[in-house]
Amino acid sequence: MNSKIFKAEAADCILLKGGRLVDPQTGTDEKADLLIESGKITKIGKIDEKTIEGRVVDCKGKIIAPGFIDMHVHLREPGEEHKETIESGCNAAMNGGFTGVAPMPNTTPVTDQRNHVTFINRQAKGHLVDVYPIGAITKGLKGEELAEMGEMKVEGAVAFSDDGRPVESGQVMRRAMEYGNMLGAAIINHAEDLAITGAGVMNESFSSTETGFRGIPSVSESAMVARDVLLAEFTRCPVHIAHVSTKESVRLIRDAKSRNVKVTAETCPHYLTMTDKAVKTFNTNTKMKPPLRTEEDRLALIEAVADGTIDAIATDHAPHHEDDKDNDYHSAAFGVIGLETAVGVVLDRLVQSGQLTLETMIERFAVAPRRIFHLPEVKLETGSEASLTLLDTEKKWTVKGREFASLSFNTPFEGWALTGGPAGVINKGQLYLND
Repeated sequence: MNSKIFKAEAADCILLKGGRLVDPQTGTDEKADLLIESGKITKIGKIDEKTIEGRVVDCKGKIIAPGFIDMHVHLREPGEEHKETIESGCNAAMNGGFTGVAPMPNTTPVTDQRNHVTFINRQAKGHLVDVYPIGAITKGLKGEELAEMGEMKVEGAVAFSDDGRPVESGQVMRRAMEYGNMLGAAIINHAEDLAITGAGVMNESFSSTETGFRGIPSVSESAMVARDVLLAEFTRCPVHIAHVSTKESVRLIRDAKSRNVKVTAETCPHYLTMTDKAVKTFNTNTKMKPPLRTEEDRLALIEAVADGTIDAIATDHAPHHEDDKDNDYHSAAFGVIGLETAVGVVLDRLVQSGQLTLETMIERFAVAPRRIFHLPEVKLETGSEASLTLLDTEKKWTVKGREFASLSFNTPFEGWALTGGPAGVINKGQLYLND
């Protein structure tokens, strides 16, 4: 665990001086000053800092964007606080450039009751980062009986998922979609056919043959995507596909959208920048589910993010204690962290290389998650809530997991030299600058 202090400062008045404002919702891309008073944007343009009594932040060379939301994280509290707590996860999010996170319900106990959502809200109270709880679809994640979705929604759950396990029953998934549609809450499925996955630990490919590791065929994901797309079409209810990793899934989602089926999707930075060849290092921080796939899959995912087939980029931040990863590959836990690397990795490897535009990156991190979760829009315009992410495209840094705010350091990007990353965040009248 690091010894750094990760803490926001409260400020009633904040002037962001000389930044580049970029907002794909309004078509904004201009250099201007931005004034925040009592948590709202009150003025955009040329502002004399001598007339301001408050905090002045020099944003020359920085990008100011609507606040990023990571719509898929695991914060481990309650039950496994040695891996991550809600506070440490929020600190990691803040340090990584996010103003909001949505924690999955696979905690101990499972977030499948109203009082569990209440607990999450209480633990997150007062932090700069907004926490949007995701409730379980089924009681105990057993896939058998729907959880008390309506009561959790009243308490603040923005979506429902059994992530970590798929909802294997098509009938249960159908009912979940129908209830979610009535409640105005997203239904998120972990797209995996467990019978096809079997005991696999990495992508089934030439690389799995080389390593001798048991493989997970890509159809284990795409078969479940196909089922959920058909259910969404049949019920006319929306469904969100988590952590897409295969070209076949992309094809199914793209085809469904062309027929106006209500389907949205996300993928993760590791699927956009790494392939199953990384597993040949035998580093257990390359082990996640779904697994890293082929170069063909990676390129298909980038194209899908660029053209909007995949709506959002999320991290699937999955903290594990060192003992869970310091094992042979077959025995090691699935999952990697990503809150503090996502922005830098996407900026460096995808935006700087020209594979994604800056506007697309901002849309996938800031705009789409709010739309999918039915959250209020945040725009760079006067009167809007000041939930902002500051980016530094020139920042040079090296990924060092043990220096993170997270309690865990199981990052697949350890040692990567990156150009570009988060410079800070502003939310709820609080400011954090990433140094």
